[in-house]
Amino acid sequence: RILKDEQRDTSAQHLSRPTPRFGVYIERGMRTRRGLCYPTVNMCCEKRVSKRRGDVAAEKTSKRKRRRTSPETAGNCDFFDALPDDLVLCILCKLSSTATCPADFTSVLMTCKRLNGLGLQPVVLSKASPKTFAVKAKNWTESTHRFLKQCADAGNVEACYTLGMIRFYCLQNRGSGASLMAKAAISSHAPALYSLAVIQFNGSGGSKNDKDLRAGVALCVRAAFLGHIDALRELGHCLQDGYGVKQNVAEGRRFLVRANARELATVLSTAPSALASGSWLTWNPLPHHRHVVGSGCPLLSDFGCNVPAPEAHPASLFLSEWFTDRGAAPCPGLRLCSHAGCGRPETRRHEFRRCSVCGAVNYCSRACQALDWKMRHKLECTPVERWIDEDGEDNGNGNGNGNAVFDGDGDEAMAES
Repeated sequence: RILKDEQRDTSAQHLSRPTPRFGVYIERGMRTRRGLCYPTVNMCCEKRVSKRRGDVAAEKTSKRKRRRTSPETAGNCDFFDALPDDLVLCILCKLSSTATCPADFTSVLMTCKRLNGLGLQPVVLSKASPKTFAVKAKNWTESTHRFLKQCADAGNVEACYTLGMIRFYCLQNRGSGASLMAKAAISSHAPALYSLAVIQFNGSGGSKNDKDLRAGVALCVRAAFLGHIDALRELGHCLQDGYGVKQNVAEGRRFLVRANARELATVLSTAPSALASGSWLTWNPLPHHRHVVGSGCPLLSDFGCNVPAPEAHPASLFLSEWFTDRGAAPCPGLRLCSHAGCGRPETRRHEFRRCSVCGAVNYCSRACQALDWKMRHKLECTPVERWIDEDGEDNGNGNGNGNAVFDGDGDEAMAES
């Protein structure tokens, strides 16, 4: 009887013990054998959890303040705050590298303070696409300048090139602009290499004696090696005419044909419908242009096939808008490059080369001459006996054969055929 009474008392005590509820484990986190707890999950629903007296006392004595939540968000959980910074940075890098306009990226920066702080990190700015910097000249502000400077400091070569072009030509800060373009050129940025070559060929920012033809050819060689079409065409003409390098007509023709072929391949890869039309095979030289080399096939000409003009770089578009739409024309007596997609202005009088046939157009490079000839000038160019500069100076004699475009400084540099 005594044993039965003791067993009965033991079972009664066991039944009288309170069993812990499952909600307590959910609220405080489940502890593993190693002592680690799973993260607490807020189920966003009302739970009836029995708290121990020790926990209640700890909450009363705690000095940490609780966050006050508005009634509208009291029952909602913010999943964005739970995302780690590394994941958000990865998403922002992908966004900046695929942005098609500045608004695609800047609109995200204005969403919240956290996105603004993470979006301006160097790892994000260094991967921004060229379209991210395609700002309009009418929208140029100090904040835009500061943003481009941040991207350039982060190591973005496109930002270095774009800001370098703007500072060199628009803001007339020659040293800083050339330094930024050189920074991009060191990273094998082909447009920056070619732009520096144009500066060396023309002596931009200095006098006529500051021209360095050999340096221009060397920069063109590097840009042509990277596949830059304009640099290939410029190098071909330099070799063909012996301009800054020993003359080699055969090698020059090879580079010109290679530039035409690469230009055609680029257009056909982006617009295959142009291949079926066959319009790129048409070539109708004007009667007064008798010295056309390879006139039977446009692929062998100096100007290439009849294909649409390539999309201009955002930096070139900015320069064009800055000096035309905005009305910020260069100093009196200075002209813009006649190619609409270039936008480069003269930095001194008679810096650019001029057509010897009509004298109405001038170009900063052979690439701009070739593009403008195909798109516009071949329909407008007419020979004249003598053309006179706007200031009344007689600058040349158009003999009508269309075989040369003369440097404004007096040097024959470009042959137009």
